[in-house]
Amino acid sequence: MEKKASRRENECEEKNSNSEGSEQDKEYKTSLITLNVGGYLYITQKQTLTKYQDSFLEGIINGRIMCPFDADGHYFIDRDGLLFRHILNFLRNGELLLPEGFRENQLLAQEAEFFHLKVLSDAVKSRWEKEQLASRETTFLEITDSHDRSQGLRIFCNAPDFIAKIKSRIVLVSKSRLDGFPEEFSVSSNIIQFKYFIKSENGTRLVLKEDNTFVCTLETLKFEAIMTALKCGFRLLTSLDCSKGSIVHSDALHFIK
Repeated sequence: MEKKASRRENECEEKNSNSEGSEQDKEYKTSLITLNVGGYLYITQKQTLTKYQDSFLEGIINGRIMCPFDADGHYFIDRDGLLFRHILNFLRNGELLLPEGFRENQLLAQEAEFFHLKVLSDAVKSRWEKEQLASRETTFLEITDSHDRSQGLRIFCNAPDFIAKIKSRIVLVSKSRLDGFPEEFSVSSNIIQFKYFIKSENGTRLVLKEDNTFVCTLETLKFEAIMTALKCGFRLLTSLDCSKGSIVHSDALHFIK
C-alpha cells in the first residue's frame, strides 16, 4: 500500500511539474511579439516594447492604441522599417548607439517623435547638433619644415572635404617638383612636412638638398591653394598674418564659402 501511495504521489508531482512547465512555455511564447514595420519583421519581448510608459509601442501592447494587423496576424506599423532597428536597439539598451558614419539623424528624430520616445528624440537631436557644430569648426592644413615648424604655410577652412582636396593637390605638385624623391616629405592627417626648408633672399623655398637646389617655392603652393579654392567656389576671407603686407608673403590663408 505504501508503494502504491508513493507512486501516486510521484505521478502527481510529475503532472504538476509538467503543467507548470507548459504554462511557463505558454507565458514565454505570449511574451514574444512580432512587429511588421514597413515590411520588415522584428521579433522582441513584450517587456522591451513596454519599457517606456505612454510610448506608442507601449500603448499598442497594452491596448490603449489601435493598430492594424498584417495577413499573418502581426502588428503592422507603417513606418521606416530600416530605421526601426535603431528604435528597438534604444529600447533594449536604454541609450543611443548608432553605427559609425550614420547620417540619417533628422529621419531618426522624426521616427522617435512618432513613437513618442522623447528621450530618444532628444538624444538624436543632441547628436545632430554636435555634428553640425563640428562641421562648422575650422579645419586646417599645415605645410611645414620637419626641423622648424615656424617656417611654412597654414591653410584654414571650415570644409574638411576642401582641406583634403587642397592637400592632395599640393602633394601632387610637390611630387612632380621633387621628381622621384618622395622621401623628402611626409604626409599625415593635417600636415605636409618637408625635410628641408631654408631662407633665401627671394623668400622661403622648399629645398630638395642642402646644396640649395630649389624645387618648389611656397609662393607656388599658395598659388595652387588659391586657384583650387576659387575653382571650388570658395573665397579668400583674409590673410591671417596681415603684418606681412601681402598675401604672397603671408604665412596663413583662410578660405570660406
